[in-house]
Amino acid sequence: MRSRPRSGIPALQVMEDGNFRTLWYVQLIVELCRRLELLVLGILIYQQTSSPFQLGLILVFNYLPKTVLSPFCGALADRFSRHRILMLAQGLNIGAAGAICLLIVAGLLEPWHVYLATAVQGVSWAVQEPARRTAIFDIVGQGRLLNAVSLEQVSTTGGKLIGPLLGGVLVGLAGYQWAYATVVALHAVALAMLAFVVLPPVTRAMASETVLRGLAEVTRYTFRSPMLLGTLYVIVLMNALGFPVEQFVPAIGKDELKVGPVLVGLLVSALAMGQITAAAAMAFMRIDRNHGRLLMLGSLVVLVMGLMLAWSPVYALSFAVFAVSGCGQACFGTMQGTMTLLWAPPDMRGRMMGLRSVCIGTGAPLGAIQIGLVATALGTPWAISTSSLAGILLLVPPLILSPLVFQGLARREGAGDPAREMPGEGPARL
Repeated sequence: MRSRPRSGIPALQVMEDGNFRTLWYVQLIVELCRRLELLVLGILIYQQTSSPFQLGLILVFNYLPKTVLSPFCGALADRFSRHRILMLAQGLNIGAAGAICLLIVAGLLEPWHVYLATAVQGVSWAVQEPARRTAIFDIVGQGRLLNAVSLEQVSTTGGKLIGPLLGGVLVGLAGYQWAYATVVALHAVALAMLAFVVLPPVTRAMASETVLRGLAEVTRYTFRSPMLLGTLYVIVLMNALGFPVEQFVPAIGKDELKVGPVLVGLLVSALAMGQITAAAAMAFMRIDRNHGRLLMLGSLVVLVMGLMLAWSPVYALSFAVFAVSGCGQACFGTMQGTMTLLWAPPDMRGRMMGLRSVCIGTGAPLGAIQIGLVATALGTPWAISTSSLAGILLLVPPLILSPLVFQGLARREGAGDPAREMPGEGPARL
């Protein structure tokens, strides 16, 4: 039984829970390290190769494990100790970062080492994400889920804000080896903090069900729920055509804006500045409806800002565009996670988060490859602008065919309605 919250502010009520608070700090550190690594490795690869395609391969190898492993990891989150899963994933992060640090110090680092390390990081990401999201649900319950996910978005965005900026400064002032030594130390701190987290006992899925059968079941359920189907469509779309743009910021900074590592890191951090502002605002609001509208609005903002970024002639304008894009990303990031959890049955949440990760892991590599190929042939601005324009056009089908914007339609028809009674909770409200 949860203790009665002392604060009347939803976000502060969630943060009163010590276990959630620890997970919040761990996620901040892990995302800081992830973003620091992606920026540092991106600068390093582009400095060595001057190839947009090889720059994009970093994102490809980072996301591919999500495609392959997420169905299994979602099932693991439903069946086994989520705490142990999180500890294991963090151990993988320490191993991969430590190996890259040693290779840099020894002067032996090659591009294939970078791709392998980002793939291991991707494995860790795929393993821990369903476990972390479902653990958050276990801790806070259904009634405070949106505020908890918004706060998690704040921690994720905080890492996204600090990581690239810190990475750019460390590379510019101290070199790659010190950047990676910092990553290893921070990952070790996060692992130590995780050891103190205590998660409540939860109902486990039947162990006799195979992973593939579980994935088939959750996929069938998704196709019967217009809301879930529309949400996952937009997730694939944005990860293929909207978000891979970030990976090409080192190329934009060097070739178009003519700036060095510190300002490249600051530019990536601008995205997080907008994101953390919007996510913090949502954490202090009670949003019971219009999740789908916010998801679509956030997606549109990201894609339009991508078009503007592609042809921005000056650094200051690019910075402002990225900050506005971050606001859109906050809406998207908070709503896609919230909607996936709320519209899934209790015993499918881990697997549904796994399916969501498959969608992310499928879209991002395809997007990075196509942007990299077009950038190699026509230049980075053309690659980004064509990707963003295609994304805007492909937002039209869910606008017309799914209940994302007109959510009342789903409730009237009873399609995909998650409003079923749960033990100890009221019906889900959207």
